[in-house]
Amino acid sequence: MAEVKISAQPRTEFGKGAARRTRVAGRVPGVIYGHGTEPVHVTLPGHDLLMALKTANVLIRLDIEGGKSELVIPKAVQRHPIKIGVLEHIDLLLVKKGEKVTVEVPILTEGELAPGGNLLEHVLNALPVEPEATHIPEGVTISIEGLDAGATIHAKDIKLPSGTTLAVEDDAPVLHVVAAQAEAPAEEAAEGEEEATEEA
Repeated sequence: MAEVKISAQPRTEFGKGAARRTRVAGRVPGVIYGHGTEPVHVTLPGHDLLMALKTANVLIRLDIEGGKSELVIPKAVQRHPIKIGVLEHIDLLLVKKGEKVTVEVPILTEGELAPGGNLLEHVLNALPVEPEATHIPEGVTISIEGLDAGATIHAKDIKLPSGTTLAVEDDAPVLHVVAAQAEAPAEEAAEGEEEATEEA
């Protein structure tokens, strides 16, 4: 995964008022932590950060005003509850090349289920893994070709990129195929309700 470079500025003002002024200026307050160091408070350009976060677990090279450079990954992102595309705060975790990190990567599927109206149930929406900080996979792809009702794909069944290991139990279910529910029982229930109404 390529690094995304973003410039950051040290943050000296705190509190809701300061955070509001930061966001009005088009910047996002954030904190950098990890490796047993004291947290560093910064602000980042909102648009650049939003673009970077389009990639899951993006690796960011932060150039902090004053000459310091840090390698980080997003750990927690607070988005505005109403305004789309507005970030309120971000936690960034310090990482080093060669170091293992625990992240969740998107689960992608390919292929078609067996005919018969089967439904795919995502038991996990993302897979917890431990890759090297500088080689975080963008996602894992699982083939569901021909799977029939009752089939389950477990974490151990997923092929992971080299250097990446599971951060969840091997037998943890990830995907499950269920049979489509027949509509007849619902119709029967509706008829039963009508009869009960007539009797009343």
